[in-house]
Formats: sequence, structure tokens, C-alpha cells
Amino acid sequence: MYILGIETSCDETAISVLEFSSKTKYKILSNVVSSQVAIHAPFGGVVPSLAAREHEKNLPVCFAQALKKAKVGIDKIGAIAITVGPGLSPALWRGVRFAQELSRSTKLPLVPVNHVEAHIYSAILNKKNPEVLFPAMALIVSGGHTQLVLIDEKKNMKIIGETRDDAAGEAFDKIAKILGLGYPGGPIVSRAAKKGKKDAIAFPRPMIHLKNFDFSFSGLKTSVLYTLQDLHKDKNELSQKEIADFCASAQEAIVEVLTVKTIKAMRHYGARTLLVGGGVSANTALQSSLKKSVKKELPGMRVFFPKKEFYTDNAAPIAYNAALHLRSVSAETIEANPNMRIAGKFYY
Repeated sequence: MYILGIETSCDETAISVLEFSSKTKYKILSNVVSSQVAIHAPFGGVVPSLAAREHEKNLPVCFAQALKKAKVGIDKIGAIAITVGPGLSPALWRGVRFAQELSRSTKLPLVPVNHVEAHIYSAILNKKNPEVLFPAMALIVSGGHTQLVLIDEKKNMKIIGETRDDAAGEAFDKIAKILGLGYPGGPIVSRAAKKGKKDAIAFPRPMIHLKNFDFSFSGLKTSVLYTLQDLHKDKNELSQKEIADFCASAQEAIVEVLTVKTIKAMRHYGARTLLVGGGVSANTALQSSLKKSVKKELPGMRVFFPKKEFYTDNAAPIAYNAALHLRSVSAETIEANPNMRIAGKFYY
């Protein structure tokens, strides 16, 4: 079966074609992504109305490119997978309406997909027979979400911890903005951090010692701001070395909180596998910290990170997620749900 995946939850317009036989026998024939980073950069973050406008313009183009690269006609497609949430409402609705119109004109079934659940699947996507042992723990770290998701022995998914304010990706963006480094903040801060000392500034580790598995990064952002303001009392601007130290120290605080909370949750629930997804999973400091901590504290546990092309929002895991369960709905009843929560089973 050929599955067409469509993703417009935030600022990437993405369409993919997947040839699917089973959970381990499939091929991604195309995975087209049109980024809007340059458009939103002047605003220091994603502007929903602009994102929606760009999706409307890019969807037909990405659709044509995806079919052309896949060398598959629309007559060969068996179903359309569409992200329905969570995400920015105007952006989600552009994708949903495009999928509805396509479904009506082709009579193809629509399969609604949870964007965050797709990030979990991205950790094992295009890997040769990855063996996931249950119970498993998923860490989702992106611009809008920081969550720990338990996948129990029966493969039921349940959120057991999440951020109470800023997500990890938002924290990186806001820290970069405070330092005047630009957008998106994650890769910029990560690059600068490589030249700095991670113990140069003692930034707080919010909620790290609490017994629950929730996160909070708003206080860290505020601490960066106040520390910067104190330095500015004595000088007009920071040196490149000072900026690097700020970035390294702030990144270390985020990474340490994510690592400690994740290891604590894995130990508490007896998790045998860790699946990491979302844009922040590309952070090399986070990858190194999680791998080292799992190896030291939970030897024998498996850790999966996405391949490079699947870190950020794209449609390949959307199509793969849909192919695993194929629960189609009517084009007339499907709706975008900006606040959609993870629920149901992990179909793998």
C-alpha cells in the first residue's frame, strides 16, 4: 500500500509518500519539506497567521513534488494521513482542509494522526529491524512540547510528565533571543555552547529534585535574563567568550534536567527502551548525556534517536504512524485539534 502523509502543525509544510508492507518492511519514497524559518526569523518565533498563509501556498507545490519524487501517481495512493494536532490552529486547519479536498476528489480514506505520537515513531523510522522492548519510555522534546510518555507492556501510551510552562525548544529560542543571537535558538545556542564552559554560570535546574516527572524551563530563561542584566551594569555588550559561556551553561542546565528526569522515570517504571523524538533531540549534548546516563545507570537498556532527516517536523512519520493502524475517518467529520493529547496504543 502507498500512504500519502501531510504535516502542517507549525512552520514546516511537509508531504511524504510511503510504500508499506509491514512495520519493518516499508520504504520512504519521498519526504518533501518546505521550511518557513527565514519568514519567521525577523519575529523571533512562529507567527501563526504567516505560517497558515505559507502552508496554503506551499501545499500544492509540495504535493506535486512528493508524487514526482516517489514516481507514484495519485491513483496508486491507498490512503491519506493527515496531522490533526496538536499544533497551531491556523496551520493545522490549512493541512486538514487540503487533505479533505484531496480525499473528496479522489475518494481516498483519511487517517488522522497525532503529531507528537509521530515524533515517537520517528526514533525508529528507517532503521533496520529496531527491537523495542516494553515497557518503553518516550521523551518528546520540541519547540512546543516536552513530555515523558510511558508505553506499557500492552503498548498503551500515557503521559507521565510534561512541562508546566516553556518547552525545552521554547527555552532555547527565548535564551537565544535574550542574547540577541537570532532564531531558531536551538541550533544557534548549541553551536555557541561548543566554545563555552558549561560550568561558567550556575543556572538553576528547575524541578530536578522533585519526585514527579514534570518539567519547567521558564525560570531558567528568567535567570539568563537577570544574569545578563547584571553583567550589562558594567559593560555595554558581551564578548564572544561570554556569550559562549552563557550558551554552554544554559544548555547544560536544560540537558541535565531532561536527563535526570528521564532516567528517574525509566527506573521508576522499569522501562527497557528509550525513544527520543522532536527537534531538540538533534542536540548533541543531550544525545551524549542520555546515552552515557543510560549506559551507566541502566545498563542493557536500548536508546533510539531519530535519523538526521527526521529530527524536525516532517511527513514521513505521519505516513508511517497511519500505516500501522489505518483508522480512517470521513472527510466531513475530521477536525483539527490544537490541544490534542496522546492517547491509545503504540502500534509497533
